[in-house]
Amino acid sequence: MRLFAAVLPPGPAVAELAREVGTLRALPGAGRLRWAGRDGWHFTLAFYGEVPDETLPELRERLARGARRHPPYGLRIAGGGRFADRVLWAGADGELTAIGKLAGTAAAAGRRAGLTGPDAAGRRGFTPHLTLARNRDPRVELAPFAAALESFEGSFWTVAEIALIRSHPPAPGVAGARPHYETVDTWPLGGAPGPS
Repeated sequence: MRLFAAVLPPGPAVAELAREVGTLRALPGAGRLRWAGRDGWHFTLAFYGEVPDETLPELRERLARGARRHPPYGLRIAGGGRFADRVLWAGADGELTAIGKLAGTAAAAGRRAGLTGPDAAGRRGFTPHLTLARNRDPRVELAPFAAALESFEGSFWTVAEIALIRSHPPAPGVAGARPHYETVDTWPLGGAPGPS
């Protein structure tokens, strides 16, 4: 299973961002970008890659223990940027130190479970972000899109859990196909109420 740990924004935060993305999709060149579906918007904490079935119980236990060590914290989707002209993303505002520490814990959980995926060893210079679009067309510059996101500020919410997500790759040979994400499990952060 291809897995990663993430923070999932709540429905109202996703709806706010979706309205902003609607304005971005009206900009010149937007039709050439491969836009991520709103059901795939998340803040990746640690990417584990392919996780063998026999490793999954230990990873789950380590993530559950790690989640209990972190209190809930405030976050909002705000601003944005780009990774060169390849990826357009929305950023975060709020208790960024807290999400950075949570990312470190999620990476350590993978490392201690014996995973050697590309991100299980930890992340230096962690920048929380939600991928909005990918660009493979050299004629499209993402700078105007990133500039349009600079003033975006969503509402604050309380991050109260960590999620383990399975990534299903897009269907091969299907134009416009996108990855599909499935929540495998969630764990409350320390002090947060458990799932009902």
